[in-house]
Amino acid sequence: MTKKILIADDEQPLRLLVRATLEDESGEGRYEIIEAADGNEALEMARLERPELILLDIQMPGLSGLEVCRMLKDDPATSDLMIVMLTAKGQQSDRERGLAAGADDYFAKPFSPLELLQLVDRVMG
Repeated sequence: MTKKILIADDEQPLRLLVRATLEDESGEGRYEIIEAADGNEALEMARLERPELILLDIQMPGLSGLEVCRMLKDDPATSDLMIVMLTAKGQQSDRERGLAAGADDYFAKPFSPLELLQLVDRVMG
């Protein structure tokens, strides 16, 4: 069964870049990619689809990524979901807030596609 990844970011170009990074030239990939464009959609899709990994931006319309992370980690039905904050907020204090909200890892933009692929492969096992 193909593992599922939710990309939650309000910037469509970034979602497309992450998707392209995780897919091969044929548009296929080792992972099934689903997307959310705001915090409310991210929360709903995470609960409905139960992806193995959520790449979650902090600053999004509706619920922030920190709120989504906290809500998912506080809910016993979704507390086991792996969440990596993927955000432009790269200060140490931002990282600490993301991890305090329950994120399993924190990855700052801009990033190299190779670094992202290595992170996802490591997290997905």
